[in-house]
Amino acid sequence: MNNSKVLIDAIIFDFDGVLAESVNIKGDAFVELYRHESMEVQNKVLAYHNENGGVTRYDKIRYYEKTLCNRNVTESRIMEIAGNFSDIVEDLVIKSPWVEGSKDFLDRYYKIIPFYVASATPEDELKRIVKNRNMDHYFKGVYGAPKKKHEHITAIIDQYNYKKQRILMIGDAITDYNAAQKSGTKFIGRNLPNQASPFPAGIIVMNDLRDLEDLIKLK
Repeated sequence: MNNSKVLIDAIIFDFDGVLAESVNIKGDAFVELYRHESMEVQNKVLAYHNENGGVTRYDKIRYYEKTLCNRNVTESRIMEIAGNFSDIVEDLVIKSPWVEGSKDFLDRYYKIIPFYVASATPEDELKRIVKNRNMDHYFKGVYGAPKKKHEHITAIIDQYNYKKQRILMIGDAITDYNAAQKSGTKFIGRNLPNQASPFPAGIIVMNDLRDLEDLIKLK
């Protein structure tokens, strides 16, 4: 882990795998959606999910249906499958444990540092999850799909007149890193348990959020 400190004015968090240990829940739910397919397809479904963190469920389902299952599905069918996925996961994500150190960090700093969430989860669902986990008081804004993460980051910077180089994005997937790169912000990665880091060499990476306090420097 790189020990140099990141100077920040605000933090934008991904949700699954950064604040809540919910990545495996969603992987299992995707497999459940395809339980009637072959084991080979189910394994590919899970692998694609694990390799494409931060990609929306809609894009994943399009890939599963069109590429893995060779079905020419309509957008209404994509939405129907995504609704089934939501029915499986929402309550489980609400009940999922915190990423270690995340709640302590939020408790300590939410009145000092502006916090935001930018996730690939549909925004209405994300806001319900955040509210039902009693987390909404921590954040100035909670943003989800259909807009992309880099769009949310840019909108936050513009709305609050932040200097982009003093904004920190924290994510667990290469798509989070790419969103930060596209937006011109700082980035720290969270490495998921039992998975290789997806981030380029030189990126600050944490195993959980217990070390976050030691990695940031406030204005």
